[in-house]
Amino acid sequence: MLHELKNINALVCGGSKGIGLASAIKLAHMGANVFLLSRSIEKLAMATEKLPVVHSQQKHGYIAIDLSDTEKVKQHIKPLLQEKNISILVNNSGGPEAGPIFQAEPEAFLRAFQQHILSSHLLTQSIIPGMKKSQYGRIINIISTSVKIPLKGLGVSNTIRGAMANWSKTLAGELAPFGITVNNVLPGATATERLEEIIQNKSKKTLKDKSEVVEEMENEIPMGRFGKPEEIAAAVGFLASHEASYITGINLPVDGGRTGSL
Repeated sequence: MLHELKNINALVCGGSKGIGLASAIKLAHMGANVFLLSRSIEKLAMATEKLPVVHSQQKHGYIAIDLSDTEKVKQHIKPLLQEKNISILVNNSGGPEAGPIFQAEPEAFLRAFQQHILSSHLLTQSIIPGMKKSQYGRIINIISTSVKIPLKGLGVSNTIRGAMANWSKTLAGELAPFGITVNNVLPGATATERLEEIIQNKSKKTLKDKSEVVEEMENEIPMGRFGKPEEIAAAVGFLASHEASYITGINLPVDGGRTGSL
């Protein structure tokens, strides 16, 4: 798939680290011009340096903004993206705060809704006109396997991820006639800062060593290990490719076989 995405512009949210950065690197390897979006200018600048350049016409860049600030997204990002003619959008944002759902404050749901669903919706709205005009587009949402089976201790996340999946499925049906696909990648336990936070929280709650918590978590995975960000990115790369042109509206788990549902 080398150079397959030449002259195509891609926007990767949460692109300064973890799964977002790995996905951006994958798309850049495929020839796309990649724009990273995240909060920290410093981290974005360093991440952009890691993006490969595989042909002479390829250019990368970044946009610094907090996706939880929907007013700024409306005022500054929407007009900017309309100018850039984005053909591939990877919606990806850090997970909501952990904890049992019965203890969650209403504000936690509102923050998560703004950061995940509203921001993704606004970004998608801004690029749809260009995708419709070219009769081509790829919208890929990084969500979670909690879409299929809720995860213990992640009450707000389970709620918001489920809503995100239904938003995506609805969008897929509406945009399919225009050659635009909308799909979800569902990472399982993946070696990122987010997973490290979950491990630390479990360790504190259960009074177990981190190594013991890790062993227990890995034992729940048929493949016996955590995933790598690059393995999630491989799924993103495929769904962004021309080979995936007839795939839309799906939830694709990348979890080492952990999810127990079909």
